[in-house]
Amino acid sequence: MTTKGFASTSDLSEKKVTFSEIGPDLYAMTAEGDPNSGIIVGDDGCIVFDAQATPAMAKDVIARTRAVTDKPIKYVVLSHYHAVRVLGASAYQAEGIIASQETRRLVEERGQQDWDSEFGRFPRLFRDAESIPGLTWPTLTFETEMTIYLGKREVRLMHLGAGHTSGDIVAWVPDAEVMFSGDLIEYHSACYCGDAMLREWPITLNEIRAFNPKAIAPGRGDALKGLSTTRDAIAMTRDFVTSLYGTAETSVARGRGLKETMAATREVMDPKFSSFAIYEHCLPFNVSRAFDEASGIDDPVIWTAERDREMWATLQGA
Repeated sequence: MTTKGFASTSDLSEKKVTFSEIGPDLYAMTAEGDPNSGIIVGDDGCIVFDAQATPAMAKDVIARTRAVTDKPIKYVVLSHYHAVRVLGASAYQAEGIIASQETRRLVEERGQQDWDSEFGRFPRLFRDAESIPGLTWPTLTFETEMTIYLGKREVRLMHLGAGHTSGDIVAWVPDAEVMFSGDLIEYHSACYCGDAMLREWPITLNEIRAFNPKAIAPGRGDALKGLSTTRDAIAMTRDFVTSLYGTAETSVARGRGLKETMAATREVMDPKFSSFAIYEHCLPFNVSRAFDEASGIDDPVIWTAERDREMWATLQGA
């Protein structure tokens, strides 16, 4: 089975945006598998969790936020470094842009290549790309945990472990028992694993599950409400990641090459996950990274626009 067009270049249909309350003064902006954003409203200000890809797209988040509160957006929190999450940050004019120290390191190491790569893969997600002023640089960073108080409301930002990238963070709102997970958790959407730490990801999911979140704003897919739904989403994400890595590990152990690993991965994953949003887009990148990690390449190889297309031609039948 092949897909027409490179990555998501042929995906031009606008998605329906849903803005839902997932806890008291806590909101998830979701869009049928497009990148989500979250809003945390406190006594004296609010936080936007993940900024969108361009300032023009960030204005949609601001407009939705203004519909529920007139409190200032004090902070933009970046769950990780990927361009579709961070390049809209300038629109918020926030006091601080917060990320993990590891995310800041990754912006420095590969931020420009990632921007070029993601724009080439999925141009629809970069509406009014010329409004982007440049790379987004965090102004506040932390190693493992940072607490913000919005008046009385406590928001804990935590680097619980690697997964989708080596620098992922989550936001936990203790008074509501609600988690903003970024792309560590997806719901009926493929996990993008091209920059992942696949062996560690399930361990990080266990850390999230231990909080017993009553609701989760995932990175992609619908907002998750209720303990059974949040656990289902965590289990689904774990199944996706472990199916991918387990197949690659077996292939490498048997001396198979990358193309054979792709075929073996399809056998295992297509029946369970082929209906998920962006599945076909992600699969070649996912198999490439899983094959590398199973072969002993711990640090993900930097994706460039050129490498993207070479890999796609090899694995997806351009």
